[in-house]
Amino acid sequence: MIAEPTTLITDYLMAGVTGWLGWRLYRAREGQAARSYWTFVFAASALAAALGGSYHGFANSLDDRFLLGLWTVTALVIGTASFGMVAGSATAVTVGTLRKVLLAFAAAQFGLYAVWTLDHDDFIYVIADTGTAMAIVAALHGWSALRARDRASLWMLGGVAVSLLAAAVQASGFDLHRNFNHNDVYHVIQIGAIPLFYFGARGLRDRLTGF
Repeated sequence: MIAEPTTLITDYLMAGVTGWLGWRLYRAREGQAARSYWTFVFAASALAAALGGSYHGFANSLDDRFLLGLWTVTALVIGTASFGMVAGSATAVTVGTLRKVLLAFAAAQFGLYAVWTLDHDDFIYVIADTGTAMAIVAALHGWSALRARDRASLWMLGGVAVSLLAAAVQASGFDLHRNFNHNDVYHVIQIGAIPLFYFGARGLRDRLTGF
């Protein structure tokens, strides 16, 4: 039996939307590394949503050890998406030493997160990792929007804002219905953020010089 059918459906729906837009972004890369990084973000996020949906949906049918392994893989995939967010936005907004520092930070953060995740399965660590990446993305594109007034950064900021709303709803534990819990509400709201990130990422170009 399906343990959480609505969570499975909304997770799979999010995976489908993210995967489709990720494919479109892949075809629109035009040699831009920033777009390539964000294409990876979409691919990783789609996979994580599909794995997460399977974890919630088939929890009653899977062996406990397999279920734990499935969750660990899901958390690690989410961590790779966090790395891609920072790397893509850093490539689009910064140059020189600052870009190198941000890329090194993103790699180090993922390395530490991956090691920690192998022994800790609390969702709070996933939130902390993703939240850190989102904060950096918001700071980079906020600065770019103020300095260069680029439309892509405004789209990215919109995606971050909707994602924060989704995370707040999930953290609140608000259940819309006994068959539509806070995870399901989170998925629906987060689906609204995906096109915003898509339009933002599609407009990114690798920065070659400073402002």
